[in-house]
Amino acid sequence: MGHLAASTQAGKLRYIEDLYQHADRLLGPSGLDDALADMNDAALADVLESWFVSIRNRPRVTRADELRWHAGLGFLTDVLTWLSRSRIPDDRLRDIETRLHRLSTLYGQLHVRKCRQTEMIRSLPAAVVETLYDLLDPVSSRNPFRHTKTRWRIYIAFILMLHQGLRRGELLLLAADAIKTGFDRKRQTLRHWLNVQQNEYEDDDTDGSIDSRYSKPSIKTAHSVRQMPVSPVTAQLVQTYIENYRGRPGHPFLLNSHFDSPFATESLTKAFREISNALPDAVRQELRDRTGKASVMPHDLRHTGAVVRLQQLIDNGDSIDEALQKMRPFFGWSKKSVMPLRYARAVFEDRLADVWNDSFDDRVALLRAIPKGL
Repeated sequence: MGHLAASTQAGKLRYIEDLYQHADRLLGPSGLDDALADMNDAALADVLESWFVSIRNRPRVTRADELRWHAGLGFLTDVLTWLSRSRIPDDRLRDIETRLHRLSTLYGQLHVRKCRQTEMIRSLPAAVVETLYDLLDPVSSRNPFRHTKTRWRIYIAFILMLHQGLRRGELLLLAADAIKTGFDRKRQTLRHWLNVQQNEYEDDDTDGSIDSRYSKPSIKTAHSVRQMPVSPVTAQLVQTYIENYRGRPGHPFLLNSHFDSPFATESLTKAFREISNALPDAVRQELRDRTGKASVMPHDLRHTGAVVRLQQLIDNGDSIDEALQKMRPFFGWSKKSVMPLRYARAVFEDRLADVWNDSFDDRVALLRAIPKGL
């Protein structure tokens, strides 16, 4: 699982621990390890079948239970495959591979919950987006955060997730110097870009003093490492935050907490709960009616930004296929990812039309937040 984000690894390990606890109740302490070491496919089948039934019989079966089942099954088949290839003589290998194939084929077809049609991605309604711009403006009297530094921190997070389509972990990993500037000789103008990558200071953080966060953010996949263009307005906003409101903490991350430590995942989630509570009743009701949700989450901003970007590309003359291919590197999707197709379905909803103009990044609300004289 080395290629997976730390949070994904932790989730899978919790599922595997659940499998071990079930096997201990069925086979006794260390029963699962003994069955694996002996390659006892009959005992392993008993464990898998009873574990599947125990998951399936829970009062409310969720998607996490489906992931739990496949994580445990994948763990067993991977370990058995590794053991067979590392220590089994060639004359027994064919028999072992046949038994492995039987296990994976038989149980791989089982699903804890019924497969349903992929849920359509819902971008935020126009009224919600418009309200968020006004609400999170650092000089707004309706801003739910009291301290100026907090207002700017949340505003920068909001802008980067919405306009750059950043995931939560990517945002919290950004270094203070993540936005670069260079002169474009062809266009005779300054260009700005953003590097999304793993913490480059990680190798120096042997004692955990640089990144002391409990839930350390990470890059989701190798395809998430990317470079994307940034508008001059967004670049100037980030620079304004760095020079006037970030302070001088002893860590390299862009977003700095009130206590001069890297801004945490839990703190960002809590901030969006406060933002959701500050939404007017009519706007919150529209959010429920449109999306079935009662609050705004950080990832909703990425969804919304992706829908708007795709609509812009289509409006500028790109075919849907060309637009989707252009979006893959910007949002960090692999060539095989089906995520762009889900956004293609959402883009034909017109409820964002009264919020976005032809220039996505030159919003008046952005300009209002830049202090006079800069």
